[in-house]
Amino acid sequence: MSDKRKKNKAEKAREYSFKECRKVKRADGLELYGMKKYTFRDFTDAVSARYSNLICYTVYGGEDDVKFTYRYLAFKVHSISQFLLNHGVKKGDRFCIYGESSPMWMMFYLGLTSIGAIAVPILPGFTGKEAIVAMEDSGCMGLCAQNKQFQSVADYVLENDYMVIRLEDLFYITDEVKKNLDVKDFLSCPGVDITHTKFSLKELNKIPLEEDDTASIIYTSGTTGASKGVVLTHKNILRNADRSSYEYIHIKPKMRVLSILPISHIYEFTIGQLLSMNCGLEIHFLGKPPAVSVLMPALKSIRPHVIQTVPLLIEKVYKAAVAPVIKGDGKLRKAYENPLTHRLVAHIIGNKLHSTLGGKIKFFGIGGSALDKEVERFLYDAGFPYALGYGLTETSPLLAGCGPKKKDHKPTCVGKIHPDVDMILLDKDSEGVGEIAVKGPNVTPGYYNNPALNSETFTEDGYFRTGDLGFIDKKHRLYIKGRCKTMILGPAGENIYPESIESVINNMQFVQESLVVPEGTGLLALIKIDIELMAKSLKISIDEAKAEARKYVASLRGEVNKELSAQNRIDSVELQEEDFERTATQKIKRFLYPKKKNQEEQKN
Repeated sequence: MSDKRKKNKAEKAREYSFKECRKVKRADGLELYGMKKYTFRDFTDAVSARYSNLICYTVYGGEDDVKFTYRYLAFKVHSISQFLLNHGVKKGDRFCIYGESSPMWMMFYLGLTSIGAIAVPILPGFTGKEAIVAMEDSGCMGLCAQNKQFQSVADYVLENDYMVIRLEDLFYITDEVKKNLDVKDFLSCPGVDITHTKFSLKELNKIPLEEDDTASIIYTSGTTGASKGVVLTHKNILRNADRSSYEYIHIKPKMRVLSILPISHIYEFTIGQLLSMNCGLEIHFLGKPPAVSVLMPALKSIRPHVIQTVPLLIEKVYKAAVAPVIKGDGKLRKAYENPLTHRLVAHIIGNKLHSTLGGKIKFFGIGGSALDKEVERFLYDAGFPYALGYGLTETSPLLAGCGPKKKDHKPTCVGKIHPDVDMILLDKDSEGVGEIAVKGPNVTPGYYNNPALNSETFTEDGYFRTGDLGFIDKKHRLYIKGRCKTMILGPAGENIYPESIESVINNMQFVQESLVVPEGTGLLALIKIDIELMAKSLKISIDEAKAEARKYVASLRGEVNKELSAQNRIDSVELQEEDFERTATQKIKRFLYPKKKNQEEQKN
């Protein structure tokens, strides 16, 4: 490299240093951290200048040793932008991305949004029917998809003559190939590599790009009903990532991140990807679904410093490896229950858990849904570096959270309200619990093509109604109490929060998870039992455990009600034999129950 190029590179790195970015004065009063402007074009320029030769992405366990530096990533992003521009993609055009997390997914997203086009991420778990609803509603003109997902929508895509790009290798499938395409051969059909397009930064930079331009329309798979398109601007997403980068933990460049959640979900996208890139971290993808057989050797090999996950994963680990030890018949149980030795035992088990996760964890982020209280108490007492976050797709997502240090935590509290967020509680009850409503630079401008829902969701003075119930203490810490739509009105007009009842049920022996729903004038608990654990513990066969599970569930009603107030007591219990249907962040789709149960009864 010539001296002139070295000088230019150093100057560019200095220009985008955190120190220089913070000097920028904005009319809206926001303090910048790692960007000079909240657009994805500027974001790519910033991270590639700051961390040029550092590794940005790797894929674990692939056939090839895939590694991308931040500089190489920017080169690919510019090539993709130029290719799309050359092929008629304009600012404001919508383009769907449908597939599993990968470096190519991020490259395409950045290339697309850097020319002002709008990304429509579709969760890889969406059915073809759900994906088509998103494509139709958004009015997209193209699809970037992996083979598996493409198969489910191929007929629709080909009939409507969409522009098609294969996500595995970012190859454009030409019109000529599409005419004779056998969809079964999609993975191997010929195409044009869009990442090797000769680009002109001068031409790309001519495209006007503003912070308030739409970057994404995200179709959620919610717990309470039909999917809807959430509009998020460049500023919504990037500001949330930027302001959060040093709010909860001081992470350093070159630290390793293991990415195991779907990148098409805003939680992983903003916090797992953009925040990590803003800080120069090394992001590792598994390259396969996070099954235990894949995850455990990956943890040992990668030894990540940062992991973002959902409560279900750590709760499964706790119930399989921790609970049997601290609730068993051995000496360790007595020591754990003894106030004098409790924390020592918790720390010993916590250290073992830390070692299992690679031994380097500094930040174990948990978000997407509520963490079980018993699990949280163990993590807290063990001094495990877990961090909590609360937010929604509509808020890009973070609204409140806490870091991994013990002093940052207060059990049952999700943490302090995010500094950018103006949060109020609507219609508070006598205990100070009300619906959480927010304003801030991270809050959606509204739902796509849905004025009726926008009118319903925003207050007259512009606050977004989250649909969640919460309590805020004097130190601006937030406590989540449940969902407005899941809150059950008792026969005497009292508010019943099913999540608090489920927490008690879930802490009973052998219970995997539960769901409390109204039935008539009472409460019904659907309870899923861990059959394999029951069989192993009772030393009986799986078939015998299935029969025993029904009796056990029936006996739980009395045990659970002993720990509940009169208004929260359950009236009936049933064994939930099938897995509950879930959203991308592993929350149960409540709106399906007990409707699903009633449909099964009608069939019989």
